[in-house]
Amino acid sequence: MRFLKLSKKDIEREMENLAWAEQNAQQAVLYDFTDERNWRCLAEIKKIRNDADGMFMVLEDLFVVLGRNPELLHQLNQIDHLEFGLELLEAAFQSDPLDPERWFSSLSNDTLEDFSQRCKLLDFTDQRANVVFGRRLERVRMAGHEDLFIDLVQYLLAHRPANHELWMELGRLHERRGDNDNAWLCYDHVQQLRPSEKVRDLFLERLMGAMDGKEAVPWTGPELKTRQDFLLKMQSLTGTYTDGVVGIEIVKEVNNINTDLEKLEFLLSEGEAAEAFFFARSLVTSGDEWAREWMDRAKSML
Repeated sequence: MRFLKLSKKDIEREMENLAWAEQNAQQAVLYDFTDERNWRCLAEIKKIRNDADGMFMVLEDLFVVLGRNPELLHQLNQIDHLEFGLELLEAAFQSDPLDPERWFSSLSNDTLEDFSQRCKLLDFTDQRANVVFGRRLERVRMAGHEDLFIDLVQYLLAHRPANHELWMELGRLHERRGDNDNAWLCYDHVQQLRPSEKVRDLFLERLMGAMDGKEAVPWTGPELKTRQDFLLKMQSLTGTYTDGVVGIEIVKEVNNINTDLEKLEFLLSEGEAAEAFFFARSLVTSGDEWAREWMDRAKSML
């Protein structure tokens, strides 16, 4: 904003100050993409510099952060982005505020149901979208909607399985509710991602009463089928957002592949690391040790 003000005062160095303003505004969005002021500042500079393509890219990037399909923006190609870009930006913030408190305060029972249905169709592979919607779901959980949180958080985790903090939070919630099988599955996933964090082992110690002297609980972990069903469910959720032509073709081709190895090779070649990771883990859980190498390879791509 300082460079933007200087550009208006010092006409001779207007373009130089605008360039500095744009560079700093871009850094501000990178630094904190959850502050709407940073997006507004960048969009305003794009308009001042008559950068229609730049304005379009700002809107496209914002739609990715909001979990929306950026392809929808291509329907607006006939619109003058310099004239209407700022209005589109404000319309997006009006219907989908980045601040979780302001977003939640605008909800009603009907809009919460709409949000629930929309979450099952959005793309959360972008880390920023995962953060934004993770904070929204945390606010939903704090309001007492634990079942809804458990249902929807799985979509975020399926698209970004490396989000160990969210897995940990889900595990703690299951543990508080006495759902030991699902708590173990969450903690086990965290320990698979970060072997140095022995959260699964500590959970077993708590459960068996080894830490506080309480009576041990006769529990040996979830059954093999429960583990397999969990991994296959997470694998299936990774593809829920691919409703475009490309996504449909990928799903069809995966379903037509004959061997597990060919399927893993295809998924990784297409960059579908999350789906490959869950699929490889389900194979390892079934006793196919050859898939462990592929599981590690997919994990390194998450």
